[in-house]
Amino acid sequence: MSNDTEARASRDSDSGPSVPTGPNNPTDPSHPIDLVGGPAPTVWRRRNDSSGLAEPRALLRVYTPTGTLESVTASYERLLGVAKDMWFTYPERGLRLAVVGSFLLVEGAPEVLAPLRATDGTLVVDSAAAYLERLAAEGAEVLVAPHAVPTGTGFTARHRDGTVVEYVEHRPTPDGS
Repeated sequence: MSNDTEARASRDSDSGPSVPTGPNNPTDPSHPIDLVGGPAPTVWRRRNDSSGLAEPRALLRVYTPTGTLESVTASYERLLGVAKDMWFTYPERGLRLAVVGSFLLVEGAPEVLAPLRATDGTLVVDSAAAYLERLAAEGAEVLVAPHAVPTGTGFTARHRDGTVVEYVEHRPTPDGS
């Protein structure tokens, strides 16, 4: 094992819980997930609460077809030299998502991804309510009102310059994920 690999493995093992292995591993492509109308969301994150963020975490969106999230995630992990730090399902929307570095990888069917492509990026913020106030003061238009998402609360706004951004605050799930 190279020093870089050992350092990354050590860092990754110290930075939070690992994704389950075996038949309960939701990232395993053979794991039965009915994305539409199926089970409650599966959520795994190294940090489950964004309320302590000193500044927003900007995520560039990468859209990928159904059945490719694992290979695309592995590719970004190799490219960036970091492990994913979030993985979750959004059954209500027919999505599976992962975060590697500053990339939000979004997997779904073409018809599910099509409307999402109008959003330029995602910001993980400390407080959705605070950003709603700031955006109103700046003349932004809220396109999608605040609503529950698998990781907490989210909404989408169009800035005065036309940029469309999803704002999401992360909070622990009932099981602590």
